Amino acid sequence: MSERIVKFLRKKDFVLEEEIGHGACGKTVVLYDPLIDERFVCKKYSPKDEPQRKKLFSNFVQEAKLLHLLYHPNVVRVFNYYMYPDQYAGYILMERIVGKEIDQYLAENPEDVGQVFVQTVDGFAHLEDVGILHRDIRPTNILVSEKGVVKIIDFGFGKQILSWPDFDKSISLNWWCEPPIEFGTNRYDFATEVYFVGKLFEESIVSANIEEFPYRSLLHTMCERDPDSRPQSFLKIRQEVFSGKFEEFSFSEDELEAYRNFAYEVTEAFSKIERGARYVSDAQGLLRELETVYRSVMLEETVPSSPKVLSCLINGRYYFKRQASISVRVLHDFLQLFRSCPREKRKIILNNLHNRLDAVERVHAKANDFDDDIPF
Repeated sequence: MSERIVKFLRKKDFVLEEEIGHGACGKTVVLYDPLIDERFVCKKYSPKDEPQRKKLFSNFVQEAKLLHLLYHPNVVRVFNYYMYPDQYAGYILMERIVGKEIDQYLAENPEDVGQVFVQTVDGFAHLEDVGILHRDIRPTNILVSEKGVVKIIDFGFGKQILSWPDFDKSISLNWWCEPPIEFGTNRYDFATEVYFVGKLFEESIVSANIEEFPYRSLLHTMCERDPDSRPQSFLKIRQEVFSGKFEEFSFSEDELEAYRNFAYEVTEAFSKIERGARYVSDAQGLLRELETVYRSVMLEETVPSSPKVLSCLINGRYYFKRQASISVRVLHDFLQLFRSCPREKRKIILNNLHNRLDAVERVHAKANDFDDDIPF
């Protein structure tokens, strides 16, 4: 049977929206496809050192090949590539990730450190499973989307391991942390990647002042400079993480009771919340406001006016039930819990409380909507 070539003759046009980066070997832009109303990231082969265009082109082709070997929720997804070997030019079309670099994300969302760590380990375990070394592990190359999904990106220095000699350290970058001991023997393997991922999380946790991290002992071993003292495989780390030996941020029975009693009473006190209202997310500010309320009612059995508490939780208009009451003891116990928690646990408490409040009816305000309720 003779070879049959399928030709796609229609030219595909995109709208160039913005340039988001320009590295040593390529320019990265955002492209918009109006036909399907989607945006993509496109990496164009465009080396800064023009005399190196021919020599470095094979690296760009290799990056496209590596990306096509990968399919995992925590690794950037490639959709297509366009190569023009006669001109030493090419493009790689990938998913667009709206998010932040991992260290910035953790600084703003410290309560997510555990699940971000697990996703990162799972992504690198997939790379290891298909025999690919990333070889450029740094915060700029691990993004976290707005939905909290980790995405490993930029495989420009990636390498597929086909035999034992492929572990030779054939790359020298400006490393952002102290390199591991095996660099002295010209070696870079999966245990080396374990080290750099460990150091990345170690520095992010210290920088963000994160107090609770359920995998701290495991992270300590990942950061050992001596490879003989370090886990040799992300697959082993993933197995240990998923074994259930570690607990995410835990709450005692007394802490759970303090939260649940408070969440129940404030949720019951709300009648309706206007759609434009927003939850208070500043944990330290909320603590100050609730403490002020508590000092003014601490000698009572119930808070004389529930909006004193409810207004600490909501920015905007709401309606409360006439008969609702909030116990001073419940407020006291919640304050004790909130004071004693590190900020990541406070964020978890607020997230759970906001989920509770999501059950309260949202309305556009009308005068006759609230016959039995009082506006505030």
